[in-house]
Amino acid sequence: MDPTTNAKDIYRLLAVGSAEDVLSEVLEILKRISSDFNTEPIPIVFGAAQRIYGGNFPGYRACNTGYHDLRHAIEAFLAMSRLIHGAVLDNESFSERQIITALVAAILHDVGYIQEENDTRGTGAKHKADHEQRSMGFLSRHGFQFGLSDEEIAAGRAIILCTDMDTDIRTSAFPSPQIELLGKLLGTADLMAQLAEQTYLEKLLYLYYECKEAGVGDYESEVDILRKSVNFYDVFEERLRTTLGGVDRFMQLHFASKWGIDQNLYHEAINKQKTYLLNILKIPDADPRDYLKQGNIVKKVRETYHKNTPQHR
Repeated sequence: MDPTTNAKDIYRLLAVGSAEDVLSEVLEILKRISSDFNTEPIPIVFGAAQRIYGGNFPGYRACNTGYHDLRHAIEAFLAMSRLIHGAVLDNESFSERQIITALVAAILHDVGYIQEENDTRGTGAKHKADHEQRSMGFLSRHGFQFGLSDEEIAAGRAIILCTDMDTDIRTSAFPSPQIELLGKLLGTADLMAQLAEQTYLEKLLYLYYECKEAGVGDYESEVDILRKSVNFYDVFEERLRTTLGGVDRFMQLHFASKWGIDQNLYHEAINKQKTYLLNILKIPDADPRDYLKQGNIVKKVRETYHKNTPQHR
């Protein structure tokens, strides 16, 4: 069966599964890149990310944002490893240390949403506007714990900056062309991992409340963010094509090598999500949230945020 014809097949192949499954796949990908790749630093930083999101990293509280959570971090980490593999298959050349630095940046790129232990007001969502800088700051303070040199920490900061939608990275300075490309790969992996996630539409409801607390965006309600997210697909495609240099093309090479599938499965999943969103928004006199069934998220959002306050459609 052509897996691109069936949404279940696509999500099965893209599946994040458990954290241990993700780590195993990333380590396997690195061995595909080089059979003698020294993967020892990767489980160390992966475990650190689990601890910080779980509230077990000194000086930090647990993650309390429903959209920018550990699952998103490890999905971006996995997508990044797949893109790096595809780039190598296309004869792009990275050193082992550059790849390690890029993967450290990937798993830590959203830790700026995590509050310090003495920051007890609200949630980490309030840091939305500056979370990239906070993530870069975290890497500056703790990068040595993951075996990174000062130069690698600087490179990792430049890579994380490429996830900032408000920064035109085409005018940014990078330590090397390889780091610039790795930054574009992470910017791409971050976006594709979000939009391809099977629960993406449901998690937009969490994103509404994060934006509301941060005071950003012009969303009036949960349903309004669903409606306005239709336009983001165009923003996404434009950013991939221009600012990020079309490096999403490398993903297809990875899937062709790993499974013999000549498709970018992330794009396939994203297109199916977009089509579903458009369809449910067209249903007359209906609440589109009633058609969002993944992960029991709509129920969790209602239990957490609605209480007795009616939602405007």
